[in-house]
Amino acid sequence: MYRSVASEATTRGGLPTEVGDYVVTLDQVPRWIDAEQRSSLVYDNEDPSLFFSDPLTSVPGAESSTSGFSRFPVDHEVNSKIYLWRGNPWNLEVDAVVNSTNENFDEAHSSPGLHAAAGPGLADECAALGGCRTGMAKVTNAYDLPARRVIHTVGPKYAVKYHTAAENALSHCYRSCLELLIENGLQSIAMVCIYTESKNYPREPAAHVAIRTVRRFLEKQKDKITAVVFCTTTSTDTEIYKRLLPLYFPRDKHEEEVAISKLPADVGDENGETVIDERKIRIKPLPAVTNTVPIPPTAPVDPPVSDIGLTMRRNSSYLDSYLDPTFMSLIKDPDQRRMEQWEKASHAKSGFNCGKLLGFGDLGGPPLSVAEEYSLHSRYLAKANSLNLSEIAEMKIVYRCGVDKDGRPVMVVVGAHFLLRCLDLERFVLYVIKEFEPVIQKPYTIVYFHSAASLQMQPDLGWMKRLQQILGRKHQRNLHVCTFILLK
Repeated sequence: MYRSVASEATTRGGLPTEVGDYVVTLDQVPRWIDAEQRSSLVYDNEDPSLFFSDPLTSVPGAESSTSGFSRFPVDHEVNSKIYLWRGNPWNLEVDAVVNSTNENFDEAHSSPGLHAAAGPGLADECAALGGCRTGMAKVTNAYDLPARRVIHTVGPKYAVKYHTAAENALSHCYRSCLELLIENGLQSIAMVCIYTESKNYPREPAAHVAIRTVRRFLEKQKDKITAVVFCTTTSTDTEIYKRLLPLYFPRDKHEEEVAISKLPADVGDENGETVIDERKIRIKPLPAVTNTVPIPPTAPVDPPVSDIGLTMRRNSSYLDSYLDPTFMSLIKDPDQRRMEQWEKASHAKSGFNCGKLLGFGDLGGPPLSVAEEYSLHSRYLAKANSLNLSEIAEMKIVYRCGVDKDGRPVMVVVGAHFLLRCLDLERFVLYVIKEFEPVIQKPYTIVYFHSAASLQMQPDLGWMKRLQQILGRKHQRNLHVCTFILLK
């Protein structure tokens, strides 16, 4: 924890907290471009000259190269939003702080000191989020912290064999945090070092990814973000950031010129992610065809309708010599592809169909793959678990009603209660997924009451198709019987 020499640090409520922590505002954290502030803040028992020392001082006798093109030119507006802070990030008074955690948001794997500073409410909210995938991020309240929100993200495990995948996943962590910041209407963020020793990510390569990702994001969204604070808790990380920040955020032409020779060869694409040349899609034009023997013009003759397909296939054969055989081998046989489409359509028609249940008939459309269905369902379930949908439950459109004679749980659907004018369709989808999830793990029954349902306004077919895709095979597997009841 460092102290301000010029002025006393602001405290929570004007007083230190029970553990003696102080609240630090952005005004007390030196900006990267403010040279006059580089000596105004000192660490306890440390030399003030270590803070923001010039990392680009060239070796005596060496000449800086100016012939290259700068991939990160001087941008004073972007530089004005960058801060470097060594200390406890939970003491910063910013809109959001980042927590590096694991897929289950376990307190033991979170950034040190977060849960102790935020209080027990944070752990309870994290438990209700349903986990998070590597490279993604989720947001919660900050509770007892000076910040307004906590953005949780899951950093990747590192292995030399999968270096590129780990780099891109780490880059996505930082970009996801910044995107969530903007989505929630926030403007300042404190970024901890997302890489952890337990995941074996080397510190300096990870710092390169972090800094360049933030730089690329600010180039596009600098009007929506006011401050990005790079937070470090060790002297090692602090020295790494002091050496690397001028490479991606040069403050003058000298730093920009020196950075040309010091930047890594690969600094990623426009988002900061690593690009592999072997995986780029290459499209080349067909070579020009020259005919040595002139062909006399002939009057076009329309083939019979039954021979059009054969004629087109025969006439297209001249392209075979110009197309890459490796590429052509990736194209499935048309008959095989058509047979697979028929099988998928047949499987979709034989299973549970939410459109048919509400009187829409066969909605059609290509069915999703198992992986696509699982991903779509998981995203909606996680969102549903994080929301209060009590107003949908009170409408009694879908609810659980005991068990049938064989002990299977029964889900009741009342068509007449589907009041489109009073219903938020997006929240209704989330409610249906949330209600069905604990039931479908074992065989279950659906009872649908269609009485007076035709008198109500119905949702559009696009919405019904989406609901059917989200429910998908996951709900078909254990559906034992679906009973329709029409009362007159």
